[in-house]
Amino acid sequence: MTDTSMLSEFDLPERIDAGLWRRIYGHTRPYKRSMLGLASTGVLMAALDAAFPRLIAALIDGVVQEAPGSTLLWLGGAYAIVVIAAAAVVFGFISYAGRVATGVAHDLRKSGFERLQELSFSYYDNRPVGWILSRLTSDCMKVSSLVPWVLFDLFWGLSFIILISVNMLLMNWVLALAVFGILPLLFAVSFYFQRKLLFSSRMMRRINSQITATFSESIAGVRTTKTLVREQSNLEEFQVQSGSMQDWSVRNALQSAVYLPTIVGIGSLGTAIVLWRGGIDLQAGSLTIGELFAFMQYVVLFFIPIQDLARRVADLQAAQAAAERIQGLLDTTPDIRDSEDVQSRMSAHRRQHPTAEEGDDGGDGRIERIDFRQVDFWYVEGEPVLLGFDLTVRAGETIALVGATGGGKSTIANLMCRFYEPSGGGIYINDVEYRERSLHWLRSNLGVVLQVPHLFSGTIRDNIAFGALKEPTLAEVEAACRAANLLDAINDKNKFPEGLRTKMHAVSNVSGGEKQRIAIARAILADPPILLLDEATSALDEENQEKVQAALNKLMAGRTTLIIAHRLSTIRSADKIVVRRARARTSDRAAPGRASDVHSPPGPGRDR
Repeated sequence: MTDTSMLSEFDLPERIDAGLWRRIYGHTRPYKRSMLGLASTGVLMAALDAAFPRLIAALIDGVVQEAPGSTLLWLGGAYAIVVIAAAAVVFGFISYAGRVATGVAHDLRKSGFERLQELSFSYYDNRPVGWILSRLTSDCMKVSSLVPWVLFDLFWGLSFIILISVNMLLMNWVLALAVFGILPLLFAVSFYFQRKLLFSSRMMRRINSQITATFSESIAGVRTTKTLVREQSNLEEFQVQSGSMQDWSVRNALQSAVYLPTIVGIGSLGTAIVLWRGGIDLQAGSLTIGELFAFMQYVVLFFIPIQDLARRVADLQAAQAAAERIQGLLDTTPDIRDSEDVQSRMSAHRRQHPTAEEGDDGGDGRIERIDFRQVDFWYVEGEPVLLGFDLTVRAGETIALVGATGGGKSTIANLMCRFYEPSGGGIYINDVEYRERSLHWLRSNLGVVLQVPHLFSGTIRDNIAFGALKEPTLAEVEAACRAANLLDAINDKNKFPEGLRTKMHAVSNVSGGEKQRIAIARAILADPPILLLDEATSALDEENQEKVQAALNKLMAGRTTLIIAHRLSTIRSADKIVVRRARARTSDRAAPGRASDVHSPPGPGRDR
């Protein structure tokens, strides 16, 4: 099913948002010299383009009037100099445009990626991965490639129109005014066709987006398609989209095919006016053959910058949605961030202790106790997941969260990590509300092992060292692998021919248990005082589960641990078991304990 909010990005704006484009052009500040160079080359190119017809006219008149050879030689030399200068200017503006386009693209991607690292989980909850990726790829490319050329065409086009108009008025103002009389018709036709072309192009992009999404879903769900015998139905649905794409493509091609001859025809009307009136003036002796030729050249050239400027206006309209999405990403404020007070304390602490670690706010470095106090939370207003939730976690304790799916177990872990923040109540670390502590400091004390760990495309060693605060030695990585019961598997040359240096993409049969143990080795190497295990063994077979559980037991030793699990073997050693019975309801507010109960499992050294 297609999300209409995603399709709205193709909608055509009624007008160009000047404020938005000023902000986009603000990203060119680091490239002021190149932007100034673009503007200068635009004006210079216009001057050179305007000089060509006059030089050719002088050469024609010189030949017709049998001017001295030295005069013709001088005019020929001047023409050659203008040609060389034009080539140099073209090289210059292409160089400047390349620097600006690549520089702005680099900066937008860097700033966008940096902002994505800062944004909270809630930002990703309602946005598909492809939608986010396109902000840093196609949108950045569309905007960055347009920025320099709009500036160049603006200065070149306006300067060229002014210079042509001045030359035409100086040569024959009556003839010039006659040519100017067809401009309203030209503008009207251009406006009409540009709107039509822009709309058909937008529809082509919209349907192309749907086709791409269909391709992606079909490839990802090919097994489901075959098991449900949906091949023919999928093909018929795809043919509808493909047919729409063909229809709009043909319409766009026809509009382009009609637009260009129409513009050429209007230009020819101007040329006809010049030929008719210019011929009369030529017979009367008020206009030379060279001047008539130059005037005709100016008439033809006069419409080129107008068409280019109209095209750039259409390009700005077409790219405005991309510009809005990029600027919107850069302007997005993370829901979860350090308060101004915390930032001030971090800055003050860094000034007093220049060697302090990043995120150190000067508070207590050791976490002795974490308290959930009357915590409420909801992802959607009016649909509470937690209401009045209380829990105390002391240093060194192992707390297990069990219960029905959707009961809020992972939510508790996410709140503890401050991936989300309570909607009501508070979470306290050593009796200090955790929003009064540095976010970086809190997460530096946490280690997370998920049910399906994410492994990156680098080497196995890179994946294990991913969470380390500093580059670990080979001995440290091997020790982490040994503790995670992973070293024997890594030393299997048949499967991992280069050991820890094996690239992940070169191994096609990494088992779920091996992925889990890589994630555990990663956590061991990071050495966090607080550990969160989210269904870390639920997807494993019995043999792998035993190996991973043994590695987890080593990892949990001496750490504060929060376990989300269903298997009894995983939670048997827990100090407390928190049972989430069902998702909290508004009516549960007055009955704490209905949403969860805390139990202490029997065992040596524990209270029953």
